[in-house]
Amino acid sequence: MKRLLQVAGDSPSEYVTHHLQHLKMEIGPGGFWTINVDSLLMSLVIGMLGLGLFWWVGRRATAGVPGKLQAFIELAVEFIDTQVRDVFHGNRRFVAPLALTVFVWILLMNSVKFLPVDVPPGIAHALGAEYFRAVPTTDLNITLAMSLSVLILMIAFAIKAKGGFGFTRELFTAPFHAHGTVMKLVLAPANFGLNVIEYLSKPVSLAMRLFGNMYAGELVFLLIALLGAAGGHYILEVGGAGGTAGGLLAFLGAVVAGAGWSIFHILVIPLQAFIFMILTVVYLSMSTEAH
Repeated sequence: MKRLLQVAGDSPSEYVTHHLQHLKMEIGPGGFWTINVDSLLMSLVIGMLGLGLFWWVGRRATAGVPGKLQAFIELAVEFIDTQVRDVFHGNRRFVAPLALTVFVWILLMNSVKFLPVDVPPGIAHALGAEYFRAVPTTDLNITLAMSLSVLILMIAFAIKAKGGFGFTRELFTAPFHAHGTVMKLVLAPANFGLNVIEYLSKPVSLAMRLFGNMYAGELVFLLIALLGAAGGHYILEVGGAGGTAGGLLAFLGAVVAGAGWSIFHILVIPLQAFIFMILTVVYLSMSTEAH
């Protein structure tokens, strides 16, 4: 078995490649279905932790002066409800809890990125797994699954608001409205194609935006870790005053870069969760409106 953690001097490309591999399980003849076990496991664990946290705070909620955690959750719930009220003008009984769930779940999944890049794979390696990617939102399968759920909800909201016949008719008559049966038939294929593209482009853009930002951030963290490992390797292999000085500079550079990138991600992580959440609400609102 190949070593889990490679030092920078051995092969930086192998180190990066190793950390970007998934713990996979193949199902079916010839491994037709491949499941990224690490992404699914982390998504479920993080989701259960989020539900458990809200349940625990709700059980201990007080009408008096709230604690810090209760106050934070109340602010988050009020903030999400305000955003939904401003965007979605229909009944919010389902949409507001959905938006809160999406925001909190993605926020917690993104926050796994704050763990040192070698810690989750190291724990998995100690348990016998060679590969393990801990941040679920760096897996395009996870972000696409969430966005496809949004697509299903968009279609369901459209059918509920317009009826099955109204929704189908709109697919063939909008956005190019026409008078007369002949013109409607002529424009029907173009309208249908444009509507299908519109419906499919929304979840694809949702998935790619979240995945791209999180994946790129993960790569930068790996490169920063390589810089620190290179510093230690330089001290051990080269030695002497020059080797020690160069190694210390590389290590300090990794510390400074890692701290700066982590601070930057304090803004990126909630921002990406907010964007996914607010676009979900916007798309559901658009689905209930007639063209």
